[in-house]
Amino acid sequence: MATRSLSFFRFLLLFLTLSVRSNGQGVGINYGQIANNLPSPGRVAVLLRSLNITRVKLYDADPNVLFSFSNSQVDFMIGLGNEFLQNMSTDPTKAQSWIQQRLQPHISKTRITSIVVGNEIFKTNDHVLISSLLPAMKAVYSALVNLGLEKQVAVTSAHSLDMLQSSYPPSSGSFKEEFIPYLKPLLDFHSQIKSPFLINAYPFFAYKDSPKEIPLEYALFQPNQGMVDSNTNLHYDNMLFAQVDALYSAIKTLGHTDVEVRISETGWPSKGEENEIGASPENAALYNGNLLRLVQERKGTPAKPSVPIDVYVFALFNENLKPGPISERNYGLFYPDGKPVYNVGLQGYLPDIIYSSSATTIKILNVWRAVMGLAVAGMILDMGVKMRMR
Repeated sequence: MATRSLSFFRFLLLFLTLSVRSNGQGVGINYGQIANNLPSPGRVAVLLRSLNITRVKLYDADPNVLFSFSNSQVDFMIGLGNEFLQNMSTDPTKAQSWIQQRLQPHISKTRITSIVVGNEIFKTNDHVLISSLLPAMKAVYSALVNLGLEKQVAVTSAHSLDMLQSSYPPSSGSFKEEFIPYLKPLLDFHSQIKSPFLINAYPFFAYKDSPKEIPLEYALFQPNQGMVDSNTNLHYDNMLFAQVDALYSAIKTLGHTDVEVRISETGWPSKGEENEIGASPENAALYNGNLLRLVQERKGTPAKPSVPIDVYVFALFNENLKPGPISERNYGLFYPDGKPVYNVGLQGYLPDIIYSSSATTIKILNVWRAVMGLAVAGMILDMGVKMRMR
């Protein structure tokens, strides 16, 4: 028993050391769960704390995850799925019920800062669903107002770059004509409630489709000649920044310069099909490693140099049940066992399941609780620690 307790103590010291040295401060991560082999949320809480990651985006409002991060310093964006939008758009009481059931039980202990209403709605080309988005967002916002939570929790939605008609040069960015009747009032609402416009931006897709026209270095934030926007004379040395500024330009055409763009997803796959050119662990490491450096340096885009890019990396884990090509299951920074898929300078620790009831282990857990600020009750349940406190 003493040996087991000593091993746990060594783990604690390692855990604290990695947290101090981590270069992940302020970086957001997408925590997807389309898999059958992922670690429990309590163990994931330890991993993220060791990485010093304090911002997490979920695609739902999983109560197990939110409970496991109680009393932590992690800010959560929770997702409200596309399947809820139509009902909420016609019956606002359903938005109130959703918030009371999914958000209210956790918000006193878990830091929930945003609700992402729908994901890539315009990509569906389902005009019934598209027309439901804004009414659903308004219903969610009204429900938050009724509960006095509108200043604590923002309401937004995440979009794909497919909504753009033009993105080159960035200053000529524009939306597809058929989406403008929906986007103009949507942007008006974002402006009214002062919430960000979220975009899922993947230079990988553009490079994969046109590897002869797009230099790989330009997509991976590597040294390259870049391009100059002939309308503004702004120089772009990476595609992600060009994509973001193209979206800013498109938003401006609809009368808004007061809506901030944030990147809700971006990443690079470590593996892909034969025709998914560029998908490799080496390129994924370069993309995400260079991206993390830019975030640390608080870089802004050429058109918005004073606004540091705000990024959620996709994704925390490889997800083995995601449909689609091989790349879809290989965006993770980590394998489900906590081992890095490649090295981007993030050192983390995923704890083993621990069974112990010794007084020494209990004391160490108390130190851990005080220092790490994690949800101890959830951690104890997830990690299988059986204790009897007297």
